[in-house]
Amino acid sequence: MAGAHTPGTRRGGEPTRPVRDPLRTGWGPENALVAWALAALLGVLTVLGSINLFVDGAVRDGASRPVYAVTLGACLLIAAWLGVRRRVGEAVTVALVLFGDLVYVVLAWATGDPLRYAPPLMLLFTCLVAAWFLGVRALAVHMVAVVVACWTALADSYPGTAALLVAVAASAGLLNAATVGVFVLRRRVERLLAATQALSSTDPLTGLANRRSLVEQAPRIWRQARRDGQRVAALVLDLDHFKRLNDTYGHAVGDAVLRAVSRALAASVRPADVLARTGGEELVVLGLVSDPDEAWRLAQRLRLAVVDSGRAQQRAVTASIGVALAGPVDGEDPSDALWRLVDRADAAMYEAKQGGRDRVVVAGSTLGRHPQVTGGSRRSPAGGATA
Repeated sequence: MAGAHTPGTRRGGEPTRPVRDPLRTGWGPENALVAWALAALLGVLTVLGSINLFVDGAVRDGASRPVYAVTLGACLLIAAWLGVRRRVGEAVTVALVLFGDLVYVVLAWATGDPLRYAPPLMLLFTCLVAAWFLGVRALAVHMVAVVVACWTALADSYPGTAALLVAVAASAGLLNAATVGVFVLRRRVERLLAATQALSSTDPLTGLANRRSLVEQAPRIWRQARRDGQRVAALVLDLDHFKRLNDTYGHAVGDAVLRAVSRALAASVRPADVLARTGGEELVVLGLVSDPDEAWRLAQRLRLAVVDSGRAQQRAVTASIGVALAGPVDGEDPSDALWRLVDRADAAMYEAKQGGRDRVVVAGSTLGRHPQVTGGSRRSPAGGATA
């Protein structure tokens, strides 16, 4: 939707910065889940495989037994490493899933009777981990590896190629079907979660960010202000005589005006600004400025954008705008600081209403406290009008 502002996005849906994928970066709660799942995968392979060491005739004599034991030991060590480290990258995840496929082949090779002591069903947990955590391409590679693993493991268990083909098709087909099913379920869950997140952070009427989204983005704004040595500006916009518009023309027209104003403002704010509808006809812009003059110029641009949106609908639409600035303070809660700043901007907005509407007032400054030329002209802070 035009003008949508959601957490971590710029105007028009452009990311303000690259979105960090926990699986790629190696951090985050989702990534910890990946590490634990891989540790569990290797742990399950170790437990299942170790049983054969205590069953007479399960593991072939000769070199097979030490290879079998070393493989299980490697699985156990990697599982312990993952459990302690609790983070893993995408490439390592793919490698460990394929390592799980290879471990099954080694275990099957070392046993005297793979159908009895190392059936392809041992790959099921590997397939489930792959389906839940791998991307499409890596998952396709894993599915091919499953076919190869089943063929290699069962090759000596069937006398003819036809029987082997049937066995591999049945085993690998069942495992890959389960993999695809879980992968489809995972994608469905991801889409539902994304839709739920969008609904929880987006105003349904205008497509702008809502109060929750504004609060979520406050820490980013405050961190950037502290890093760049700038000040945080809050602009509170309230449409003038909006109740009269609703009462005269109906709520459908009022909603259309709000949507048009939102589109105009979304096209006028700077890419890194946060534009949100906080309720009714009130909107808030949160961004960084170097001084009150810059904040005043931004507010004037938004005020004129509101006027222009009304002209496009052949209606007189104006807004009163209050502006407040604050510097970041070490140790303060950005959410609390946000609402203190918005309260000051809100008070300045009411001062603009009392001063005649369709104007900008900057809290703690003389900017906007003199008559302003409206209806498409712009007055500089010094009082000179510009076209």
